[in-house]
Amino acid sequence: MTTLQTSIAAPKNWADTSPRANKVPEGLWLRCPACSGMIYRKQMEANKHVCPECEHHFRISAAERVRQLADDGSFEPMFDHLTTVDPLNFVDLKAYKDRLAAEQEKTGQREGVQTGRVFIKGRPAMLCCLDLTFFMGTLSSVVGEKITRSIEHATEHDLPLVIVSCSGGARMQESGLSLMQMAKTSAALARFDSAAGLFISVLTDPTTGGVSASFAMLGDVIFAEPRALIGFAGPRVIQQTIRQELPEGFQTSEFLLNAGMVDRVVHRHELRNEIARVIDYAGK
Repeated sequence: MTTLQTSIAAPKNWADTSPRANKVPEGLWLRCPACSGMIYRKQMEANKHVCPECEHHFRISAAERVRQLADDGSFEPMFDHLTTVDPLNFVDLKAYKDRLAAEQEKTGQREGVQTGRVFIKGRPAMLCCLDLTFFMGTLSSVVGEKITRSIEHATEHDLPLVIVSCSGGARMQESGLSLMQMAKTSAALARFDSAAGLFISVLTDPTTGGVSASFAMLGDVIFAEPRALIGFAGPRVIQQTIRQELPEGFQTSEFLLNAGMVDRVVHRHELRNEIARVIDYAGK
């Protein structure tokens, strides 16, 4: 009887705040920026970082892009020894060398592009993937040099070249040195074209600035992921400049496809197959 009275007098505390109380881990769910639906993160990642509800393509790192395109264990990194320096001793709110060190620590990468030889569904190729997680994939002297060397390697060894672009443009901390990479990569691609090389350019969200104004739009075949932002200046800047309403979907992949600037809009699930099919068609 005493025991029963004690249990009634001391009801269970349903709001248990002890360290052992069950808690939902942070980051387990995320909201899709396109449809606003709540997505289980692991489900989205297993779906190649595509929203299972509305097919929105999330932005991904260069490392993830390599994993999605390359045959297992086939990627051989090249030119990773190249390191960005600070020739202009550039300082804005923070010194450029300090910004570089922070980006390198955050991403574990030396620079904003991964380059190397690879097999894509058994087809040998040279692959370059810009990394949006490193300085927004901006075009620096080292990014330009790694891409140029990749083009030259593909030329020398008669390999098809695949460049996956995602960039905010040229890196302002390197001023004219970053802008020079536009001409350098384009010249290397001209030599590659003269050698009858195959260049497949893949445009992802976003592909803007100096990257879109150089190698990204010079592909023999140009693929784009759905609803990717592609252009030199952003639509808001253009609208403020010309003071006119822009067409619906302006600067999206689908808009550029209708304008003849993109050959095909390809879902991320099909991108690997489409690249392999073009390599076969070209006889490479």
